[in-house]
Amino acid sequence: MNPSGGTRLAWAPVALIVAVVVILDQLTKHWAVNALVDRDVDVVWTLRFHLSFNTGMAFSRGQSLGPIIGVVSLVVVVVLLMSLRRQRGRLTSIAVGLIVGGAIGNVIDRLFRQSGWLRGGVVDFIDFQWFPIFNVADMGVTIGGAILVLASWLASRAEHALDDVPSRSGTA
Repeated sequence: MNPSGGTRLAWAPVALIVAVVVILDQLTKHWAVNALVDRDVDVVWTLRFHLSFNTGMAFSRGQSLGPIIGVVSLVVVVVLLMSLRRQRGRLTSIAVGLIVGGAIGNVIDRLFRQSGWLRGGVVDFIDFQWFPIFNVADMGVTIGGAILVLASWLASRAEHALDDVPSRSGTA
């Protein structure tokens, strides 16, 4: 079997998840920018769609730090993708795909939503009114991060379980 073919195959699910998150994110943001210009849409309970642009980071902190946040996001994307070489596993691949897709989705906004390098505001529109407003990319990063923590914890437990197994190297 061709080793490069195996590597290519291992990247395919990650690339698919990244593509799905980026496409879903950009389509929903396109909808929000066009449909929510002058109005909010109440969905259910406290959930509403409300258009907002965030030039900072999570919870609207660090306004006007867009270029720094964008560069840090790109570095995180590279580090995560490189980490897939060392660490394999379905959960890790899913997590990395979600995080990378979300990061790319928000970097696209920073690149193309305003003139100036990485100065655009990220489109946010999902608003529970009691939680910071967010978007599909943010969901990818958050859910991916939680899955990555879970995958790491499960891997650590499996490693410790193997360490606890007594060796059978003695003579009978």
